[in-house]
Amino acid sequence: MSLGVNDTIPPFCIQDSSENKVCLPDGSALTVLYFYPKDNTSGCTLEAKEFSDLLPEFTTLGVKVYGISQDSVKSHQKFIEKQELTVPLLSDPDHAAIEGLGVWISKKLYGREYMGVDRSTFIIDGSGKILAAWNKVKARGHAAEVLKKVQELN
Repeated sequence: MSLGVNDTIPPFCIQDSSENKVCLPDGSALTVLYFYPKDNTSGCTLEAKEFSDLLPEFTTLGVKVYGISQDSVKSHQKFIEKQELTVPLLSDPDHAAIEGLGVWISKKLYGREYMGVDRSTFIIDGSGKILAAWNKVKARGHAAEVLKKVQELN
């Protein structure tokens, strides 16, 4: 079950696309964590591009933004290059964050059940407390919705 508002995320460390370790929570002001199913798929590409387009606005507010999926560092590198993304992507193949925040769920497609990442977003404070949460996100327009919420919280 996904974590929600006022829950605290479990600490985790995973790699970014440059193979640097990113540990959260990190004590900084606000951080946006958006979880997505797979690099180079239509919805995930749209969401990553929208977060990339709005990244300067998040940065001006002092807010970090990370996209997280179970894809490898190499996959993230190719995705960033191909789509000209600026939003940092974190690789979570061991599901430290994905399962820690409860976004690894049972899904159904064409009658087939399987496990996958629920497209979800969390805004956390420096201690890891969840200030806002979205599950089963529709990619189009979501980054703007998150930015609006960040502006309300700041």
